[in-house]
Amino acid sequence: MTRSVLSVVGARPNFMKLAPLARCFAARPDVRHTTVHTGQHYDAGMSAAFFGDLAIPPPDHDLGVGSASHAQQTAAIMQRIEPVLVATRPDLVLVYGDVNSTVAAALVAAKLGLRVGHVEAGLRSGDWGMPEEINRVVTDRLSDLLFTPSRDADENLRAEGVPAERIHFVGNVMIDSLVHALPAARSRQALTRWGLKGRPYAVVTLHRPSNVDDPATLGGLFEALETLGRELPVVFPVHPRTRARLVALGLCPSAGGGLRLLDPVGYLDMLGLVEAAALVITDSGGLQEETTFLGVPCLTVRPNTERPVTCTRGTNRLVTPARDVLLAAARDALEARTRGAAEIERWDGTTAERIAGVVLDGAEFR
Repeated sequence: MTRSVLSVVGARPNFMKLAPLARCFAARPDVRHTTVHTGQHYDAGMSAAFFGDLAIPPPDHDLGVGSASHAQQTAAIMQRIEPVLVATRPDLVLVYGDVNSTVAAALVAAKLGLRVGHVEAGLRSGDWGMPEEINRVVTDRLSDLLFTPSRDADENLRAEGVPAERIHFVGNVMIDSLVHALPAARSRQALTRWGLKGRPYAVVTLHRPSNVDDPATLGGLFEALETLGRELPVVFPVHPRTRARLVALGLCPSAGGGLRLLDPVGYLDMLGLVEAAALVITDSGGLQEETTFLGVPCLTVRPNTERPVTCTRGTNRLVTPARDVLLAAARDALEARTRGAAEIERWDGTTAERIAGVVLDGAEFR
C-alpha cells in the first residue's frame, strides 16, 4: 500500500529538517512524497542555494509568498496552500520547525481533516513575545504526530496535556543533515577562500527583531563585534533584514578592522565556517544545536532559549544584547578555549529513519 506524504517548508531551517526525510522517503517504494515550498524565504541566496547544498529535489509546488507582516504572510500561505491540499489529499501533512509556514499549513490541513505531523515538536522558550513560540504551541495542538528532538520537549507536551500516544521522541533531524553534509562542507575549503585557515576566528549571525530592529541595541552589538574584530577575525554573514537595518543606521565596519560583513552563505559554506570556529555568536535556534554537536563554544544573544539542552548539556550560553556583556562573554569563551562535542540522546544522524518508521510502519519511539 502506497502512502502519500506532503511536506511543507518555507525557510532555511525547514530545508535542513526536510533533507534527511526526503532521502528516506525517496528510498521507500511505498511512499509518494510531495514537497510544497511556500516561498517564505524568497531571496535566492536564502532559499534556492540551500536546496542545492542539501541536494533536495526542486519542490513540486512553489507558492511564492514572499515577505510581509506576520498576519499577511500567514494568511497568504493559508490561501495558497489550501487548493494544493484539496487537490492532493495526502495521508499526512508534515510541517517543520516554528516559522509562519509551519502554523499556516498545520491550520489549513487540520481544518480539512488531514492528519498533521510536526517535526521538532515540543520546544518551548516560555516567551510569548516570540512569534515562533506562538507558532510552536499552536502547531503542536493541531498535530496528530509530534516528533520531538529531546526529552525536555516530551515533558513540555505532557505538561500541556498532549496524549502520550501522539508523542514520539525521535531525536534531532538537524543533526542528520549536519552529519551527512560535513564531508562536502570540508571539501569546499571555505576557510582557505576567506583567509581564515590556521587562525582563530568568530562567526556571527543576527536576525531577530529584538536584536536588529532597535537602533540602540543593534548599535551596541555592532560596536561589540567591531571591538572583538580588533582581536581576531569576525565573519558575519548578514541576513537581508539585518543588512537593511545596518544600512539605515549607516553602520559599516571600520577600514582595516577584523569585522567582515558577508552576503548570506549557503549551508555547506556556513557549516564549514562553524565547524572550525573558535566562537559562534548568534540568535538562531539551529546554530545552538549545531555548535553543541560540533563542540564549538556558542553565545546566544537572547534572554531565553527553546533548546535548553544546548545550555545544560552542550556548549551554548545565553547573553543579553548589550555591548559590554557580549564583549566580556566572548573574551571569556575565547580565553577558556574549551571544545568538546556533547553526547545527547538520539542526536546520532538517524532521526529521519525513526520518523519514517513512525509514518510508514507505525513504529513507536518513547
